[in-house]
Amino acid sequence: MDERRGREWVRAALLVGLLYFLIGRLFALPTDHALAWRRAAWLVSAVAYAAHIAYEHFKLRNSPRSLALHAAAAVAIGATAIALAGMIHSMSVTASIRPAWLFALVGFPAITAVPAFLVALVIGTVLARRTQLGQA
Repeated sequence: MDERRGREWVRAALLVGLLYFLIGRLFALPTDHALAWRRAAWLVSAVAYAAHIAYEHFKLRNSPRSLALHAAAAVAIGATAIALAGMIHSMSVTASIRPAWLFALVGFPAITAVPAFLVALVIGTVLARRTQLGQA
């Protein structure tokens, strides 16, 4: 992989991770119809996830494993940012950091990134096979 492609996937992962963070924070603001807003956040996040996978596959032409790692990295970035924001908010209310927040900084990214990796790996493998069949 050349240096330019390396920068492109990192930039994409950071951008999508930031998008996940913004979705998580902004869609949580409305207090009315919370379930509808939560479902909308899931839908918008799923669209961002699919767009990231498509970008990795069609534009960057990454292998299924690289595609999955990059998608999972974006999810982990977003989850880490959400956990940090929650911890900072908690610290503004109480003077100390509760141990649960320290777990959240590690646990939340891991709990979200592992399934994101597995799903992206399956999708990337299917896309790679379909692309190979189309070229044959």
